[in-house]
Amino acid sequence: QEQLVESGGGLVQAGGSLRLSCAATGSILGIKNMGWYRQAPGKERELVARVTSPGSTNYADSVKGRFTISGDNTKNTVYLQMNILKPEDTAVYYCNADLYGTTWNGPRNYWGQGTQVTVSS
Repeated sequence: QEQLVESGGGLVQAGGSLRLSCAATGSILGIKNMGWYRQAPGKERELVARVTSPGSTNYADSVKGRFTISGDNTKNTVYLQMNILKPEDTAVYYCNADLYGTTWNGPRNYWGQGTQVTVSS
């Protein structure tokens, strides 16, 4: 069963740091567009950061200079290092990726279960 498994959320004070991890598991041949979205209460889900191809990344303007996304191809894992956290970063963070598997053709889009990040002021 292919899935995205997230870890690393929690409670932190403003100015602090957290690191999120997302691992793609199952019979996977390849991964594209792996990254993170977030959804705050009463707001729409928004892109935070993603790796679109090796060496190419996208970031939301609100996190540029504070968050860094990186990947480990050997572990099918992507990381989100979040520094200088602000209360407005509080949200549920979701991992998302297009997975290529051994039992189907073309990419399938997957979401993780979400991990809560809470930044106190």
